[in-house]
Amino acid sequence: MAAGLNIAVVGAGWAGLAAAVTATQAGHTATVFEASEALGGRARALKAVLPDGTPVLLDNGQHILIGAYAETLRLMRNVGVTPEQVLLDLPMTLPFPDGLGIRFPNWPTPLDALGGILGARGWSLADKWSLLRTAAAWQRQGFVCDETLSVAGLCHSLTPRILAELIEPLCVSALNTPADQASARVFLRVLRDALFGAAGGSHLLLPSTDLGSLLPQAAAHWLQQRGGQVVCKARVDSLQRSGPQWQLMGSGLGQVAETGFDAVIWATSASNAASALMKYGLSAPEKISHSVTAWAQTTQALHFEAIATVYAWSASARLARPMLALRSSTAHPAQFVFDRAALGGQSGLLAFVVSAAQGDRATLQTQVLAQAKAQLGLALQPVLTVVEKRATFACTPGLQRPAQDIAPGLLACGDYVDGPYPATLEGAVRSGISAAHALDATVQAVGS
Repeated sequence: MAAGLNIAVVGAGWAGLAAAVTATQAGHTATVFEASEALGGRARALKAVLPDGTPVLLDNGQHILIGAYAETLRLMRNVGVTPEQVLLDLPMTLPFPDGLGIRFPNWPTPLDALGGILGARGWSLADKWSLLRTAAAWQRQGFVCDETLSVAGLCHSLTPRILAELIEPLCVSALNTPADQASARVFLRVLRDALFGAAGGSHLLLPSTDLGSLLPQAAAHWLQQRGGQVVCKARVDSLQRSGPQWQLMGSGLGQVAETGFDAVIWATSASNAASALMKYGLSAPEKISHSVTAWAQTTQALHFEAIATVYAWSASARLARPMLALRSSTAHPAQFVFDRAALGGQSGLLAFVVSAAQGDRATLQTQVLAQAKAQLGLALQPVLTVVEKRATFACTPGLQRPAQDIAPGLLACGDYVDGPYPATLEGAVRSGISAAHALDATVQAVGS
């Protein structure tokens, strides 16, 4: 990249911070504008109080990282975070409270997957053979399939137990979309990278600190040490071209926004981006108005899935492992439960995750507490239930996602922007890095 551009990044989530760090490494100057007080977007820390009055720091959603999060881990190291100190590294394991399920041994990839399948508890020989046969076929096909195929269609030859105890939990945790609605092509990409790709790719990486400390705060500090700025409580709701420069408009932007920018990377949520850029597109010069409004319309057409995290507590609550899979149903909706004490948190505090969540907060909380009693034998008190209603886009077959390039000098990044990954932190980070790498081309297009 040619150095010396003055870049505005709108949004201090993981995508925006990845873009700002990557641009700064290339010699540009990045200013990040964040509407809220907290950094991290949908992966941020929250304050709460336990029933006994103990203050705790929670997350707006319990996250699982996979070892295949290569760019996320690289970014963490670049800004001074040591992943080994803030992530609990476990071999892929999806045991249920009764001890049944799959556990990968700590072997080289892909032998760990083979060992896990062969040693899975509660699976019959027919179950294991159906998975081995099907996985071998996926590998021969290069882990690609028709883009119109659903995960349920892809896995129709697997036994009901494999579907219920492996495919459905993996699908809903990775794509946050039910298997009968989820994109098989994206699911295969995740399987390829996580289970059959790089060494350690299948490992589960569980944050042992709050999500704010995991990356966002360190990235902001790193930027500020290198001449960049991170401006919080700065809401950008529109923009315009002024000669060769972009001008941002909104509230709390400060003097730093008055001089204009060579390029803008829009890194907010999909809904915010679509609203702001549609407003700009309607008044933009004729030669770019169509491309901007078309981008906004594609973004507005995305459908979203909710994720709920129910935090509950009992002084004596313990899990046999840091994370357990749960048997989910309409009445018992959580797919996973985490022991926060095993992740450096408060003793007795558990986090239940409901991906593709349906229903209101109170109902979900009541259902999960009943599920804890039925499946874990624990009587828990509620602490906090967080429902991110637009947590991820619905990753459906043949989905058209908005492009990275919006107009010359104007780029988008985020987990919803076109790319090979579903709505994950790794997808967000890769999108931010890609947008930063595209800066030269988009700025050159302004002058052409």
